[in-house]
Amino acid sequence: MLVARFDRLPADEAAGVVRVWADVPRWIAAIVAGRPYSSVDALAARATELAAGWSEEDLDAALAHHPRIGERPAGSGADARHSRREQAAMAHAGADVAERLRAGNAEYERRFGRVFLIRAAGRAAEEMLAELERRLTNDPETEWREAAGQLAQIALLRLRGAFDDPAPPDARTPALAEEA
Repeated sequence: MLVARFDRLPADEAAGVVRVWADVPRWIAAIVAGRPYSSVDALAARATELAAGWSEEDLDAALAHHPRIGERPAGSGADARHSRREQAAMAHAGADVAERLRAGNAEYERRFGRVFLIRAAGRAAEEMLAELERRLTNDPETEWREAAGQLAQIALLRLRGAFDDPAPPDARTPALAEEA
């Protein structure tokens, strides 16, 4: 989709698109109300700015239906498709790592009262396990803030993945700019 098309969607349809990125009602409403956006970068900047204000309640609401790391997400909707793709590394996890993730997830939920959330895209199962074990040592305040940061990373990756807009010429990476 192009940003210009997103800008023209009826509000309820635009909210449905944004909800897949992160199901935080205030954030969704603010992003939809902020249309039009001049570019994906402008939309991402606004989404990032708004995510910085997420509360612990916003995090809990967004995680209400979020799958556990290592469990196959149920359903056929866009959110489940994203989760399956993001957790693709789990398909290659050994039995020991999978069992330690299962046990760690259970301990995390007992300790913090919510599912463990991590940006899984681009991470190996072993890295996610190490992060889970590290984060189990966090105090509750530190942990909810870290989890909210992970949710924001996931939302921004999903946001950027939803658009086909070409990157402006000045957005090229330095290595690519040197080759041009």
